[in-house]
Amino acid sequence: MASQSRAHHLLLGVSGVFAVLSLVLVPLTLPLGWDETVYASRFSPYAPATPFSAPRTRGAPFLIAPVATWSDSVVLLRVWLTLLATAALYLGFRPWLRFLIRPSGAAVAAALYGGLWFVLFYASAAMPNHYTAMGAVGAVGLFLRARQSPVTCAGVAGGLALATLMRPNDGVALGAPLLATALLVPAWRGWSRVLAVLGGLAAGALPWIVEAYVRFGGVRERLTEASEVQGDLRPLLSVVHHLTVMDGPLLCRPCDSDTVRPLSAEWWFLLPLLVAVGLWSARGGSRGVGAPRREARQGPQGRPPQPSSAVLPGCLLAAAVALSVALPYLVLVPYAAPRFLAPTHALLAPAAALGVLALVDVARASRRPRIGLVALGLALAGHLTVQLPLAHSNAGIQAGARGDWARVAEVLHEHGVGGKSRTSTSRESRTGRDSHTSGQSRTGKDSHTGRDFRAGGGPRSGTHPPCVLRGNTSVIPIAYVTGCTPGRRGTPRRPTALVLREAEPPAWARSWPRHRVPGTYAPGWVVHVRP
Repeated sequence: MASQSRAHHLLLGVSGVFAVLSLVLVPLTLPLGWDETVYASRFSPYAPATPFSAPRTRGAPFLIAPVATWSDSVVLLRVWLTLLATAALYLGFRPWLRFLIRPSGAAVAAALYGGLWFVLFYASAAMPNHYTAMGAVGAVGLFLRARQSPVTCAGVAGGLALATLMRPNDGVALGAPLLATALLVPAWRGWSRVLAVLGGLAAGALPWIVEAYVRFGGVRERLTEASEVQGDLRPLLSVVHHLTVMDGPLLCRPCDSDTVRPLSAEWWFLLPLLVAVGLWSARGGSRGVGAPRREARQGPQGRPPQPSSAVLPGCLLAAAVALSVALPYLVLVPYAAPRFLAPTHALLAPAAALGVLALVDVARASRRPRIGLVALGLALAGHLTVQLPLAHSNAGIQAGARGDWARVAEVLHEHGVGGKSRTSTSRESRTGRDSHTSGQSRTGKDSHTGRDFRAGGGPRSGTHPPCVLRGNTSVIPIAYVTGCTPGRRGTPRRPTALVLREAEPPAWARSWPRHRVPGTYAPGWVVHVRP
């Protein structure tokens, strides 16, 4: 009983440290990023509303609604989101206290996942990926329980509903292997699990489906437009891209010019090793390097523990679900971001935690336990030495880049462009590329739609922000400070102003007055305002 209580308190402590580290490494004053601006502009303090493209969902606006509906304070919003992310971390890994041979493994798993730099960075951000990950890991942890009570089934449905509400594609990838398991695997076969999975998927996907018919004409039409916005989803291999973004930027689009840095990608080498050791230890149950008997005697609060024979199949199922979530991003999406695979990292964390505890047991049982424990401690400390500075440095990069956008907005306002909108210009990467509309090519055409913006054409309404011109390197969308509004779907609109970096304006804008704005991480921006 005492060991189970300690494991629960340890999980609470890890969650608290996660919140503190996030607050220390990422300033609460960090301005909203582009995606956050889109989500926040659903509410009047951040109005006018920016275009809501087909891939976006209503999950993130739902998260920020308790604050964004009545306050425009970025600090208050980030405090709220940090508290929400911390609670999600605790609730996501709490079900694993009862399932793992070592209840303390739940806290170790939360620490491994929560110690990743992009998880810390996005703890205070209005982004859906962390909540998708926590809904996934919590739902799988409850799904694996031997006895499916009504409360457990409700938890499975709730976790899947949360994940699907945040990112429907991830929700489907999560639900498919769980549904197949509930139908085909004797150990987990049962209608209670089937109904919980189907109910969760349906509840989470319902808002997306309704919006698909209301705004896009149907599910197929929305999927087609979403694929177009994301650069035309197609079979490809982007594994290397996901290795390159392990130290940033927040989004790599395109990733061809980036390289893999082994030190920054150390987690991708460490994770498979820990998972393999964890699965090996689970194979031995409590007899091998698994768990000390006193820790495996009883479940939390004295309840019976999960049978040790079920731990290995359970960890394998979690790994299969993790692969199911990762696969579309690795073979279909032509760009990468570290946050995309957050659910995969979370689902592999319990097995990796068992690996850490197994290595501790091996070190203790060796002839020189101190040397083994020190070596293991140094390895984990080295991991944190890589991850924590990355969270802080990427926060600094974003603070500087978003400061550039504010200065661009000030110049635009000084020359009579735009109004008092708080949703000014926004970018999501070191190079200033748009996180959702960065598919420009050196031909001047949008790689998403094939439209040529050099001639003054604009992207489709509802797909990309209107009044966007793509240069040879990068561009800021300025529709929300220019007051420029889109016409009918597919109708070209000429912008009131252009904001370019290292790119010549099209012929029809070369006579416009130019105003230079110094940049923090680049030579600067040139604002072209229509006379």
